[in-house]
Amino acid sequence: MTTIDKTADVPAPRSGGNYSGHLLEVKDLHVEFHTRDGVVKAVNGVNYSVDAGETLAVLGESGSGKSVTAQAIMGILDMPPGKIPQGEIVFRGQDMLKQSNEERRKMRGSKIAMIFQDALSSLNPVLSVGYQLGEMFRVHQGMSRKDAKARSIELMDRVKIPAAKERVSDYPHQFSGGMRQRIMIAMALALEPDLIIADEPTTALDVTVQAQVMDLLAELQREYNMGLILITHDLGVVADVADKIAVMYAGRIVETAPVHELYKRPAHPYTRGLLDSIPRLDQKGQELYAIKGLPPNLLKAPSGCAFNPRCPKAQDICRTEVPPLVPVTERDGAELAGRGSACHFWKETIHG
Repeated sequence: MTTIDKTADVPAPRSGGNYSGHLLEVKDLHVEFHTRDGVVKAVNGVNYSVDAGETLAVLGESGSGKSVTAQAIMGILDMPPGKIPQGEIVFRGQDMLKQSNEERRKMRGSKIAMIFQDALSSLNPVLSVGYQLGEMFRVHQGMSRKDAKARSIELMDRVKIPAAKERVSDYPHQFSGGMRQRIMIAMALALEPDLIIADEPTTALDVTVQAQVMDLLAELQREYNMGLILITHDLGVVADVADKIAVMYAGRIVETAPVHELYKRPAHPYTRGLLDSIPRLDQKGQELYAIKGLPPNLLKAPSGCAFNPRCPKAQDICRTEVPPLVPVTERDGAELAGRGSACHFWKETIHG
């Protein structure tokens, strides 16, 4: 995968007035689902931020709360059964949770857009891709069908779909998986939003197409100076794209770090397990490592640290006290910028 230099010729922010804070900041976000069996605490006190031109990768196994957090940001949670009992989602200085439904709707697409993980099920099978792309312009900008179609062709060209003018009237099933994902990227880019959330954008794509899609996202992000939240379970996908990483487990963030620092020196046993699970060329013929056990049932989450039943370093304190996310330091106490760990034994993990 090509590494993109994000420091070169970065364009100025395209909107937002004189606001100089984070593009997006999630503060102490909690999301619950009320079911017949009880309350599922899917997101439990999440904090993270992303700036213009920056990529935040949110990592974790299925059920860790990654996508639910993204849906809360987009305002597309099913409520009920979903509920946001506390927290803030601040976009350019405004808490979106205090906005009306109509205000949130106007922001979707124009300010914040989302690329969903399954392009085939996200696209309408009975409408042409050109019609679906053009809908963004017709609804949000009042364009005529002719002008909307012309803009759709431009977008398809921009995301490198061959013969866009001829294929604009084709249907989703007539495109390959990689081409469908490019159409989803084009839809997200249509109104030139400030922030894009990409939820598992390379799921079910082969390795070569994954690299092409990620390179395209990085190139477009640099061109438009967008913030990007990349949700994935695959550490290999984000290595050359992300600036910083937040690792989630059982609804909480358990580690934060600049991308290369996390790869070199993880400070949480869960992150260490994810890294050790990546196949390596120098381990040919050896058994692949896997984290033992399964993610917890959030209806009956374990006491203390949620990772303790699977953790090789777990001790009595891990079963009784929930570890807070604390700053990570060097041996001499010097704080490591952007690093945090929610582990009672982070020092032993990072310093060996």
